[in-house]
Amino acid sequence: MKRRAFITLVAGAAVSWPLAARGQQLAKLPTIGLLGATTPAVMSQWVAAFVQRLRELGWVEGRTIAIDYRWTEGSNDRAAEMAAELVRLKVDVIVTSGTPIVLAAKRATADLPIVFAAAADPVGSGLVASLARPGANVTGLSVQSPDLVGKRLEFCREVVPGLQRLAVMASVDNSIAMLEMGEVQALAGKLGLDVGTFEIRRPEDFALAFETLKSRAQALYVVSDPFMVANRIRIHTLAMSVRMPTMHNFREFVEVGGLMSYGTSFPDLWRRAGDYVDKILRGAKPADLPVEQPTKFDLVINLITAKALGLTIPPMLLARADEVIE
Repeated sequence: MKRRAFITLVAGAAVSWPLAARGQQLAKLPTIGLLGATTPAVMSQWVAAFVQRLRELGWVEGRTIAIDYRWTEGSNDRAAEMAAELVRLKVDVIVTSGTPIVLAAKRATADLPIVFAAAADPVGSGLVASLARPGANVTGLSVQSPDLVGKRLEFCREVVPGLQRLAVMASVDNSIAMLEMGEVQALAGKLGLDVGTFEIRRPEDFALAFETLKSRAQALYVVSDPFMVANRIRIHTLAMSVRMPTMHNFREFVEVGGLMSYGTSFPDLWRRAGDYVDKILRGAKPADLPVEQPTKFDLVINLITAKALGLTIPPMLLARADEVIE
């Protein structure tokens, strides 16, 4: 062999060997399959809180742990496909949120641990056997969103003077969202409010719904789920076109112009999901990790939107807000 060819061969081996070694090292890292219920833009704060908590617990992405990201963009069909893909990749644990997305993951595997950072009514929806003893491969944190309906209605009445007619909008393909819609109807009825309901199946349904509700309602309660979050800008644009005050579950709606939101702090839930993952990677079984309840709730008000709608937010309510967008 010529000397130049030999040197080239050795140099090539010197370059390729560390790359191969790094690939083998990365392959040995514990891997989290993160199944995002919406998009990276929506979930950036949530995922950042999760990754930060893992770091605090000694799990550093790219060094002591790998994270394989998948984004469903609010589609249940995509969730099923991506959950099955993560199972084929044999990740060590799947982390996700949103009851339909968690159900898709659960249908994909009965063996891999699944941690839900947020799910409404995990017992009623069949995610776990009980809150204290989940009993299978799934555990996590409950949102308790329907339990907050009364507070949201209270805030609506404070902000919209003489509120008598309320509209409620929800995704018909989400059983939990439909349960919350029923709760809104029941509680609003007890408050003497007339309630109109709008069931959304696809993005094209929003325009017709807003055209219909503009003459029937003084305010709109949007039941949030991954599908609604994915369409939050569309919802805000149509709401402003008919000058409709909106109440939401998630702050992400208010950040793009919705009037106000009250609900569980999702960054806090995702941070706490990191604790579940830590325990599972250290040998704990999901069946033995009780489902925990939310402890932090946020009221967010968009003053820019309030002014555009000609609404005055009561000073006492502003004082209670966790965040005011000006």
